[in-house]
Amino acid sequence: MNNKKRLMWQLPFLTLLVVGSVLIVRQQRSMPYQNNKGMVFGTTYNITYQSDKNLNDEICRELQKVDNSLSPFNAQSIITAVNQNEAKPLNDMFKEVFNRAMAISDDTDGAFDITVAPLVNAWGFGFKNGVMPDSRQVDSLLQLVGYEKVALKSGRVVKQDPRIMLDCSAIAKGYGSDVVARFLRGRDIKNFMVEIGGEIVTSGVNPKRVPWKIGVTKPTDDTLSVSSELQTVLNVTDKAMATSGNYRNYYYKGGKKYAHTINPKTGYPVQHSLLSATVLARDCATADAYATSFMVMGLDAAKRVLERHPEMMAYLIYSDDQGRNAVWYSPSLKDKIVE
Repeated sequence: MNNKKRLMWQLPFLTLLVVGSVLIVRQQRSMPYQNNKGMVFGTTYNITYQSDKNLNDEICRELQKVDNSLSPFNAQSIITAVNQNEAKPLNDMFKEVFNRAMAISDDTDGAFDITVAPLVNAWGFGFKNGVMPDSRQVDSLLQLVGYEKVALKSGRVVKQDPRIMLDCSAIAKGYGSDVVARFLRGRDIKNFMVEIGGEIVTSGVNPKRVPWKIGVTKPTDDTLSVSSELQTVLNVTDKAMATSGNYRNYYYKGGKKYAHTINPKTGYPVQHSLLSATVLARDCATADAYATSFMVMGLDAAKRVLERHPEMMAYLIYSDDQGRNAVWYSPSLKDKIVE
């Protein structure tokens, strides 16, 4: 009798729970997806998210915060002040990225290094001075490069030499994607894809109610970024993904091809068989930085780093002994490759 009474009391609550769940699912299915596009950090952004409200203005404000912290092209940014040795307070964004960069530099034995700015500029990228440096100039600039020559102490960046400059371009786009993803999650948005300059964070499902599918571009010379031929497609949900490659940012001088990835240890553009590195990680700043690191260190060294980090996955495209494109990917990535 007591069990029957208890059941009688529980039935209305169970009914309410079922009806409420059905209504929530129905509401989620009918809620539209928004799509915002624009320019930021000198590249494009494309953000798709399920919401009954267009949040583009708020998203732009979040992106502006990142630009105000990390863009060397923004005269009022914190990183510009640091590079000019001005006493400007560091905010949480700058400190978060700086500390993450130092940790990844340490883990990659300096393959990732945010002090590489002078070399990047000298080789004609960044501020595009277009003058190829000679060996003497490279040796001179190497004295100003090295992540161990900067540190965060008492809330400010301490440099061993005031001429040292920071360049966060190999982590800032990924971090920007993380910031927008964090903002969307804070609005209780479950389904979204944030893409800034090819650095991506996904969550939930796309407008077709299936996992997000992200293409990996085939590494063919394409300085204008007009090629859309895909090497493969990955099923990516609740992950961050970043790709680095030398097939879009390079120039020819004296009949020789110079890639945009500079080795912070040698001071010269990298020249090895790795053509493209796509990294999947928990956050996009990490994926972005390691993708760049792998392009510096090459295929074999990248594999060794990945062995230490089972939480990361990578899809690496390289040129084999016959000059043909070949692929290596993390075993854990196999079930995410869309045939």
